[in-house]
Formats: sequence, structure tokens, C-alpha cells
Amino acid sequence: QQSAEPPACKCTMDFVEKSIQKVNQLGAGGGGGTDSKYFQTTKKGEIHELREELANPKMEKKKEAVKKVIAAMTVGKDVSMLFTDVVNCIQTVNIELKKLVYLYLINYAKSQPDLAILAVNTFVKDTQDVNPLIRALAVRTMGCIRVDKIVEYLCEPLRKCLKDEDPYVRKTSAVCVAKLYDINGELVEDQGFLDMVYDLLGDSNPMVVSNAVAALAEISETSELGQKVFQINTSTLQKMLAALNECTEWGQVFILDSLALYCPSDGREAESIIERVTPRLQHANSAVVLSAVKVMIKYMDLITSQDTLKALYKKMAPPLVTLLSSEPEIQYVALRNINLIVQKRPTILAHEIKVFFSKYNDPIYVKMEKLEIMIKLASERNVDQVLMELKEYATEVDVEFVRRSVRAIGRCAIKLERAAERCINVLLELIQTKVNYVVQEAVIVIKDIFRKFPNRYESIIGTLCENLDTLDEPEAKGSMIWIIGEYAERIDNADELLESFLESFDDETASVQLQMLTATVKLFLKRPAETQKMVQDVLTLATQDSDNPDLRDRGYIYWRLLSTDPEAAKQVVLAEKPNINDDSFTLDPSVLDELITHLSTLASIYHKPPSTFITGRTRMVPTLGGGAHDDEYEESDANITSDMMDGGMGGAQAAPPAMPAPSAGGLADLLGLDDEIAAPAAGGGGMGGAASLAPPGMADLFGGPPAPAPAAPSAKVVLPPDRGEGMQVRSAFVAQNGRVFQQITIENHSPAPLSGFAIQYNKNSFGLVPESPGALGQVMPPQLAPGQSHTGLMPLTATGQPQD
Repeated sequence: QQSAEPPACKCTMDFVEKSIQKVNQLGAGGGGGTDSKYFQTTKKGEIHELREELANPKMEKKKEAVKKVIAAMTVGKDVSMLFTDVVNCIQTVNIELKKLVYLYLINYAKSQPDLAILAVNTFVKDTQDVNPLIRALAVRTMGCIRVDKIVEYLCEPLRKCLKDEDPYVRKTSAVCVAKLYDINGELVEDQGFLDMVYDLLGDSNPMVVSNAVAALAEISETSELGQKVFQINTSTLQKMLAALNECTEWGQVFILDSLALYCPSDGREAESIIERVTPRLQHANSAVVLSAVKVMIKYMDLITSQDTLKALYKKMAPPLVTLLSSEPEIQYVALRNINLIVQKRPTILAHEIKVFFSKYNDPIYVKMEKLEIMIKLASERNVDQVLMELKEYATEVDVEFVRRSVRAIGRCAIKLERAAERCINVLLELIQTKVNYVVQEAVIVIKDIFRKFPNRYESIIGTLCENLDTLDEPEAKGSMIWIIGEYAERIDNADELLESFLESFDDETASVQLQMLTATVKLFLKRPAETQKMVQDVLTLATQDSDNPDLRDRGYIYWRLLSTDPEAAKQVVLAEKPNINDDSFTLDPSVLDELITHLSTLASIYHKPPSTFITGRTRMVPTLGGGAHDDEYEESDANITSDMMDGGMGGAQAAPPAMPAPSAGGLADLLGLDDEIAAPAAGGGGMGGAASLAPPGMADLFGGPPAPAPAAPSAKVVLPPDRGEGMQVRSAFVAQNGRVFQQITIENHSPAPLSGFAIQYNKNSFGLVPESPGALGQVMPPQLAPGQSHTGLMPLTATGQPQD
């Protein structure tokens, strides 16, 4: 057996034994001392030490041990294995130790539910203690231990504490009911706890009343019964108002928030409640102030006396202004709420606009919010002050704030007709600064002013045209092009200006291209003799060279309008535009009313109803088109895909002829041109058929050859040779006989022959795949020599459903 032992293992054991002997010899020769003590210890680990200390009969030692356990728990160490030892310390008269044990219980009861039942008897016993602090502590801990197994054991102690003689115990019990309802709502309703909490609204102690209000309000948000859980009547209303003056600040917030949900019977009752609430406006806590404002604004709808309303406005303004002297975070919350208040009752702060002027050291989010409120409060009386301030902001260093300030000047012009000219003058002064982003933003807002006040301020167009070279942003370019097209008859060199944009047509964004197309057509309709070639070039670029469907469709519509009936084209393209409106008060009145009832909550900061961002606590609105209609939508999607396949994927190749008959589509019906189209269509189609209808100047453009039919798509390089190791691939989609093919051209630029061709499709929005895995190999030669190329049509099939 010894010979069977591995040599390496034997050597290791010998080495360890010899090492220990040497250490002992060294210790013996060192004057009686020994170093072997460093290899021996009586310690059994931190947990073992804590367990021994928890079992110590001395109160101070035990308290220190529990503190160590709590400290370890706080820093994230797992001390759940001491659960039984800590629970054993619960039997004590020392209130400090009991608090510590209860804190441990709350943290670990969820992970140790079976052991948590051991503490139930202690809870029941503590709820009968002579000390009200211990009774309340037991109730509070009962509510925080979220374990279903022990909830039923706690019902009887809670019932007794709800009727306790001490108000501190009663107020704690009221909150415990709300916590218990969150764990097991049915049990709370069956045990009658809701009625008991409702009875606490009539308690003599204001703190008990405020906690009962808080508990019922919390339960009403989660209960299926909703507001039926907490209905305020005349008697409870008076008790809540009486408690309002004496409870803590957060108790006042709970009561005020509940009053905001109450609907007074008439204006007199509303005035009476407002009178009791008004003193809360002087409170130091901003939450109390905003809650009081919420109640007052809600009840103002019932007050008809203008004198009473004016008096209330005067009382509400100073507290709202005071909120803006707080730290920036509270300022922002206050400003978001004030934004809603101003939309509902602008008169309240009509004389306080200076308060919303930005300071140099305000954070950017505060500045932006103040800017919004300034625009809402701007009036003909204070617009000069506002414009001076906005002009000053336009010289700030923060680019986004400068842009918003310039845009605010335009919004003031649109809002206040009499001040529009002053706003225009300020914008012209800003344009003279030649600051790039200021000029571009000014052009954008001037376009809006022209839309609002047509044919009034065209004298400034010359100044705008001088700054064409500075425009490099799509929105600014689009605005300038719109102005040139709209007032082409007043700009002598309008064609030259548009041609300068036309040079970079392909590089512009879709929005600029669309504006360019429309502006060119406008110019042609106003000055046809000079711009025939330009409009033809733009229409060609839009319909044949562009792959943007919006641009292409608009180009076709304009082309057919012009070729069919130029007068109809004038009526469509040069029609009078609807005036734009002031967008300062954009919220829907019903949404605004709902947000007013949620002042001083997250809803008032997001400016969205709670139902849009809170899930799980309110009933969800059924999804439109859900349920039984899902199949219909799926079928509809499949039909859409099928229609696209039948119509062909060849882009312009599958488009209708340039001059379709009325029955070929809905375009003629849409424009009401059936009669005019019929004759040219019968005579061969094209734009030439409209020559007789065109006025002088247009006949030359449209009296020639027919409009070119949409061209077949050119194959695009999808794999250049530098990335394909000498293999170049071109691809295009075509439709033939109702089937879809991919036209693939492979060119061999490498020195070696290519073979073994295969293709794999990723998931695509049309559900297209090759008809067979080897489809590409079937349409390609077995080998492609260097310098050769080959084109093949690979058949495709749709899998049925579009894929992500």
C-alpha cells in the first residue's frame, strides 16, 4: 500500500513536517519564546464572536453586539445567519435594544420568513406594553415586515392599537393600515380596518387626523374602489380644516392634497374653504405653499365675484414669487408649477414679470423655464421690457439659450400684433451682429412672422438676402428658401438666389429639397418666361435622381399639375396660407385642468397626466385596436406587403406613366382634372398634350416632347472591390410578370478566378428571401475569370409577414 502512494504527495507531506519541526526548533532556541503561536489561534471568525456576544447576559455587551450586527448589515455584509440569535434579544425592557432588533427584523424578515414568525408573540406582547413608545414601535415594525405568513397574526394587535388611548399609537396604527393594505388588501377590507381609519378622521388629535388622511389617500390610489375609499363629507371636512392649523407640515400637505380632490357644493363653500387655507401660503415649507395654491386655484372655478378673485390673486402672487428665492432645484420645480398656473390664471402674476428675468448665475434649466414664463406673461404693456431683456440674452455665451431667446422674440411678435414691428427691429439689430447662429435663428422666426402677417414687413427681405452665405443649417436654409419663393415677384434676383441653392441640391436634407422644389414652382408660376429651364431641372432632380419618396411624389404632382392645367396649379401652389397662431398656451384645457389638480407632484414637472408615466397603480386604458382586431391588423400588414410585391420593387420602373388616364389612379380625382386629362391621355399622353392650355411662356416648356417616363433604377455598388478582396457586386431590384427578382452583377477585379457563389439574406421589413439557398449559384457561372463580369436575375419570394 505504501508503494502505491504517489511520490509527489509523499514528498509534499515530508516537506510540511520538516518545516513545522524547524519552526519549533527556532522558537525553542530564541530564549524561551516560541513563534508557533502565530500558527495557532482560538478565534473562530467574526460571526462566531458576534454570536457569543449576543448571548452575553450583560445588557451593554448585548447592545454593543447588536450595533455591530446592524453596522455590518448597513455596509452590505450578510449577517442573516445570526437571525435567531438577534431575535432572542428582543425580550428586553431596554427600548434602544428593542429598536435595533426591530430594525434587523425589518431588513431580514423577507429572506427568513419562517424564522420571522418567532417574533410574532413578541409583537403581540409589545402592543400591550405600558409604554406607548414600545406599543407604537411594535405597530410600526409590524407594518414594515412585508411577509404574508405573519399578516394574519397581526390583525388583532393592530385593531387594539387603532383604538389605543395614546394618540401617538393611533397615528402610527393608521399608517400601518395603509402598509398592510399594500400587502393584503382583501384582508384589510374584511377585517374592517378601513372603517376604523375613517373614524380616526374625527379624532381629537390633529396628528392622528393627518395620518388617517394620508393612509386613506394612499389606499384610494391603489384600491379598485378608487375615490370611494375616501369620500369627504361636511363633518369630515370641518375636522380636517380644524386639524390643518395644528398638525406638522407634512400632515398639512396630506390634508391640502385631499382637499384638492373635494368638490364644494357652491361658491360660498369654496370661499369658506379658501379662507381657511389662505394662511398656509405664509408657510416656510414650499410643498405646503404649492399645495395651498393648488386648492385655491381648483376652487376659484366656482367663484363668480371678480372682486373676490382679484383679492385672492393679490394674496397668491407674493408666496409664488418667494419660491424663486430658494435654491435652483426648488426654483425649477416652482417654475414648472408656475408655468401651469400662468396658463390657467395669467392674471395672478401679470405684474411680476421682472421676477422671471434670468440672472447671470442661474443654471441653464432655470433660465429656459423663466424664458417660457416670460413669453406667457408678455403683454403690450410690458413688451418693451421683455424685448430689451431678450436682446440682452442674445449676447449670452450659451448657444442654446441664445437660440431660444431669439425664437422668443418671434413668439412675442406672433402673440402681440401691435408689437410685431418692434420685434422685427430687434431681430434686424441681431442680424447685424453677424453671429452665425443668431442670424440663422432670426431668419427662422422672421419666416414665422411673415406667415402670421403676410404682405406687411417685406421691406426687410433685402437684409435677409445679404446673409445667405451664413446659412448652413437645414431649418434656416428652408426658411430662407420659403421666403424667396413666397415673395419671388418682389425679389429681382430670386432666380439667381434659388440657383445658388440648386447647386448643392443633392447634398441638402430632405426638408431643404422639398422647400427648394416648392419655391422653384412658385417662382415659375409667377415668372414663367425666365425660369423654364430651372423648374425643369428641379423637377428632373426630384423625380428621377432622388430616392426620397416624399420628394419624388411631390415632384410628380407638381409636374402633372403644370402639364395639365397651370391655372389649377396656381390655385394649389399659390393658395392663401392659413395664419399660424400663438403657441404660448399649448396645453389642452382638459389636460391643464387635470394637471392643476396634481400641482406639486411629478405630473406638474413632466406636464403630463400621471396615467402616462405611472404603471401598476392605476387602471390602464385599453389599447386601441387590441384583442379581436389583432388578426385583422396582421392580415392588413400582409396585404400591404403583398401589394408592394405585386406593384414591383423596381422603384421608378413600376411607377405609372407620366400622364395617366383618370381611371389609372386617384390623382386626377383628387385634383378634379378628369375632363382636362382625358383628351391629352387619348392623344398620346405626356405633357405635350397640355400645350394648348398653357399660357404664353409655359407653352415652350410643356409644348415639346412628352415628360420622360420614370427611369429604371440603376444598379448600385453594394460591395466595392477594396472591401470584397477584388470582387465588386452591384445590385438592383426589378419586377417581371408579377414576380420580384434581385439583379446581381459580379465583377472580378482580382488576379484569381472566383467561384462558389452564394448569398444569405438578413431579416428585412419586406420578408424577402431567395427562393432557394443556392439561387445565386444557379444564375451565376461556375467560375468567373479575372476581368470578367456576369449579371444574373435571382428570384425572390416573400415569407408572408414583414420582419423586424
